[in-house]
Amino acid sequence: MKPAPSAPALRPVILACVFCGRLNRVDLARLEDGPRCGECARPILLDRPVKVSAASFDETIRSASVPVLVDFYADWCGPCRILGPVVDELASVHAGNLLVLKVDTERDGELASRFEVRGIPTVVAFRNGAESGRHVGVARRADLEVLLGFPPNS
Repeated sequence: MKPAPSAPALRPVILACVFCGRLNRVDLARLEDGPRCGECARPILLDRPVKVSAASFDETIRSASVPVLVDFYADWCGPCRILGPVVDELASVHAGNLLVLKVDTERDGELASRFEVRGIPTVVAFRNGAESGRHVGVARRADLEVLLGFPPNS
């Protein structure tokens, strides 16, 4: 008799809906099911960076069961625009195994101050709710994967 396939391990995170702001518990192991907001029913897309604000930042970082990469950026910043596609690709390639967040330093300066962001772009890696590394300036995807603890060329 063949054993039943095991269900994927839960990978929960709590995220605020980018449309209505409601906090939602999302299982990153079930992204193919198309998670939706419990309030407005709009899709929660995690194959791309998710903008967060100070209101939900701590809850999201604390609840994440996967590594988190936070991109501190500003719309007017040239190097931030160069790094943007790299961060987008990272989120897409590692969807379900990585959570990529974006913090606009112009709108949420208190988060930038709290994390002592002195130059942008700055990316900060988190594991188990705590900062595990950071990089200031433009970076290649491979460099960010190393920062996050992923094997090279993953």
